[in-house]
Amino acid sequence: MLHEASSDLSPREVRERLSARAGAELSYSAIVTTLTRLHDKGIVTRSRSGRAYRYAAPSDPSGLVAWRMRRLLDAEADHARVLTHFISGLSPSDEELVRRVLRQESEEP
Repeated sequence: MLHEASSDLSPREVRERLSARAGAELSYSAIVTTLTRLHDKGIVTRSRSGRAYRYAAPSDPSGLVAWRMRRLLDAEADHARVLTHFISGLSPSDEELVRRVLRQESEEP
């Protein structure tokens, strides 16, 4: 939802949008708690607006997916094994995409 917003949202605005989607009222404190936790994890940014904060998504949805993937990888001690299983499960075109991205990264100064 924050990705879809044209500007930073207050907790009240987030609550209104979520309630409209869910068809049920969500508590303001639950919204503030969730946004604070997302901020602490680096998933959203916030800026002071008077006595409150306004929240925004710092990157596109692919950035959030990448963050989730890093968290899952960090939860396992054997990164090589996890990455090997991950890559072996990719389609041939996605596997080639990973190889191209890695080649590009290694060529940058």
